[in-house]
Amino acid sequence: MSAWDAWIGRTQQQTEILTPALLARFRATLDSSDSGDIAAQSIHWCLNTPQAATAVLGPDGHPLRSDAPDSFLPPIPLPRRMWASSALEFHAPIGVGQTVQRRSTVASISEKSGSSGYLVFAEIDHATFADNVLAVQERQTLVYREASAAPPAGLGEGTPDVSVWQWHRELTPNAPLLFRYSALTFNSHRIHYDAPYAVNEERYRGLVVHGPLTATLLLDLAAREFGSNALKRFSFRGQSPAFVGEALHLVGRQNDAGIELAALGSDGRVVMSATAGLS
Repeated sequence: MSAWDAWIGRTQQQTEILTPALLARFRATLDSSDSGDIAAQSIHWCLNTPQAATAVLGPDGHPLRSDAPDSFLPPIPLPRRMWASSALEFHAPIGVGQTVQRRSTVASISEKSGSSGYLVFAEIDHATFADNVLAVQERQTLVYREASAAPPAGLGEGTPDVSVWQWHRELTPNAPLLFRYSALTFNSHRIHYDAPYAVNEERYRGLVVHGPLTATLLLDLAAREFGSNALKRFSFRGQSPAFVGEALHLVGRQNDAGIELAALGSDGRVVMSATAGLS
């Protein structure tokens, strides 16, 4: 029996209205030319965000973990927490003025030991409704890791081969972009805005680009090709961090198996891999 079995099946529910102001800020953050009242398919990550008081934030900026009966996630005793992957199904668009409700359930918690040390994986199921109509279903995987004593890894010497991809967009994330996305998602994890903390405590070489921001940029790349809200499914897996000031190559291609997307670092490494489908 796992120490975390008591948390399996725990639920959390939040409700928020998508306002014109929030949608405008979302579009401004992404330099999007979209207009109208229907939001892009990643807007749900900016709704029903964490609401912990500042006084209960931990050293990393995340809410302190607790074993209180009303705690949603367990107090896993590992200092580094990352959003590893998500698998999504899109059922209906979300528009301005709609009441958006998210129902979250802890689906599983598992432990693993390997070459990268002791890990704990938490899978969370999210169901997002807009005016009581199911809009998005998501299986989110969080990974908790041990602290790292290794020096920050440097930039590799490779280059991305974008010639094998049908679509390519290059951008260089900067600190204001990360600040704005942190504000949109009420994400206070210090690796996204506190460079000394990111380097000295979590052993990154700079400010880290949010995983869901990279996923949002890949969804935006797909929308530029197929139109807004065209995807029916989308799955991504983070493979290495992206950093402020380093070029990010967003690429995609379509074949008989579906749509393949990726974010590549300026040294050619895969930052995020993703698949999508129109049906």
